[in-house]
Amino acid sequence: MIQLDDISLSFGNQVLFDNISCSVKPDSKMGLVGRNGSGKTTLLKVIGGQQLLDSGQVRKPKAFNIAFMPQDVVLVSKKNILQESLSGYSKLGDLLEKMSQLELVISKEQADQAMLERYSVIHHQLYEMDYEKKRTEAEKILIGLGFSQDQLNKPVETLSVGWKMRLVLAKLLLQKADFYLFDEPTNHLDLFAKDWFVEFLNNAPFGFMLVSHDQYFLDNVCRDIGEISMGKLSFYTGGYDAYVRQKEAHEALLEKKYAEQQKSIKKKMETIDRFRYKASKAKMAQSMIKSLEKIDKVKLEQQQKTIRFTLPKVKSSGKIVLLAKQLAFAFDKKKIFDRVNFEILRGHKVAIVAPNGTGKSTLLNVIMEKYTSQSGSVDFGYHVNPVFFEQDQNKSLNPRNTILQEVESACHTMQEREQIRGLLGAFLFTGDDIKKKISVLSGGEKNRVAMVKILLKNGNFLILDEPTNHLDIASKDVLLGMLSQFSGTMLFVSHDRTFLNRLATHIIELTAHGACQYTGNYDEYLYQKKHLAESKNVCKQKEEQKGTKQKSVENDYELRKQIKQVEHKISRLEKKVAQLSNRFVNLSYGTTEYEKAVKEVQEHEQELKNQNERWELLVVELDKAS
Repeated sequence: MIQLDDISLSFGNQVLFDNISCSVKPDSKMGLVGRNGSGKTTLLKVIGGQQLLDSGQVRKPKAFNIAFMPQDVVLVSKKNILQESLSGYSKLGDLLEKMSQLELVISKEQADQAMLERYSVIHHQLYEMDYEKKRTEAEKILIGLGFSQDQLNKPVETLSVGWKMRLVLAKLLLQKADFYLFDEPTNHLDLFAKDWFVEFLNNAPFGFMLVSHDQYFLDNVCRDIGEISMGKLSFYTGGYDAYVRQKEAHEALLEKKYAEQQKSIKKKMETIDRFRYKASKAKMAQSMIKSLEKIDKVKLEQQQKTIRFTLPKVKSSGKIVLLAKQLAFAFDKKKIFDRVNFEILRGHKVAIVAPNGTGKSTLLNVIMEKYTSQSGSVDFGYHVNPVFFEQDQNKSLNPRNTILQEVESACHTMQEREQIRGLLGAFLFTGDDIKKKISVLSGGEKNRVAMVKILLKNGNFLILDEPTNHLDIASKDVLLGMLSQFSGTMLFVSHDRTFLNRLATHIIELTAHGACQYTGNYDEYLYQKKHLAESKNVCKQKEEQKGTKQKSVENDYELRKQIKQVEHKISRLEKKVAQLSNRFVNLSYGTTEYEKAVKEVQEHEQELKNQNERWELLVVELDKAS
């Protein structure tokens, strides 16, 4: 049991935790939500023992092991991926590294007797630590998180930041802690790795508390939601959707209580104002003032301002917006994809899905001619005006500009300039927010600024590379609302399943050897793919059954044919034996002719016996086949 006893923490004038007390069960599977800056990450650090409190304490059993995964970790290692994943086990990673070094020397036949003895000792130590079992478990988790078997022996230092974070997650899971604290664990996972992680957490014996801006993830792994708001921590039963429903009901009830309390306070204040200056009633008025001061006032969370903004209708393009033929691309002779063909029609909102490393972003860059394909062609249709939202916003934004200056730089007409403030407001930039420098913005804020710039260009074909990166759920809802009303065509990449399901009308599945197109959103794509696989299996089974049946028919025919042939032989042999037996009437016993006739009859009788036995075997085999 994790116990929070009256914990309080403030940063300057901002109160994060105001005397919070609660208990968290060891098997709790809880999501933590709240506005940006409300203290979600800080609470994880407090529970993990990485953040001091102003007052209060966190209690847990002495033998209770809590593991914490922060959003960003600097991982420096000379080991390979598998060795590093196993380094969470005491001495195991170091032993593996020493063994690899000795194996290298031994393979060059440069080892002396002492080295061979050290190698033998290490090998025995690994056996004692149940290395093979741990290795199998590590490989299972690494492959589940998207690593290929071929990657496991590659150096950690060759990995990108995103893949290093996956390795950190694998190491953490292999620790088998009693309770886990995850801060945005899905940030660097693709759709397929997320699906694996969802299943892993659902089957995990441990409890956890996690912060995530992925609504699907929260809905499918969390049994409870904790919300931090105005310094307090409230709990809701169920996943994110259940939390939203309960929160709305709670807010409605709170607003009613607030209105009733304010009405009561107003009435009492009117009475106080009426009597406070009358000598005979002054004492009563003072008493009422003191009672008002003691009231536990109902507080309402300040609602984020939402500005409704309708995107102008874009110029219509031709029916065919994009036609890709036989596209192929490789980095340093390493093939990324090949023979990619697809067609995008006007009005379609098409999502590209594939595991990380398959080339989704590369394909978008090829389409926008930022990369040159090795073969194939990309043709835009009639009156198509594409605009590109890049994944790395630091490339597209000027850090010295304010938000307003940056957005104005994308405007070329007076009509566009008139739309600026409305569009900024719709994307949650209001008041003095627009005066902030780009350099001080968070990743999510930069993302929203870049999206405003894209929408102001009035392109009729939006090509978006990870538009949901770094966005919280509220910002994703804003973006989703905007893109849903966009009247043009769209091609986009996203690892947010909720976003894909609500926006995509078509799916392109990209593979190393081509692309397949599906109609519908992501869930419908999964259904079609599963149904197609099942249909193929059914067809395969039918073909196998048909083949088996055909073989059975052919085998049956062959058996019957052989039986008839044997029956003919038996008939001929019986006649021959009868003819030979009749010859004995005219032969004298003991003569050479008599002995010759006996021998001939015996040979034919033996052959007759053999054929009868064969006939019986064939009949039994035919009976079994039937």
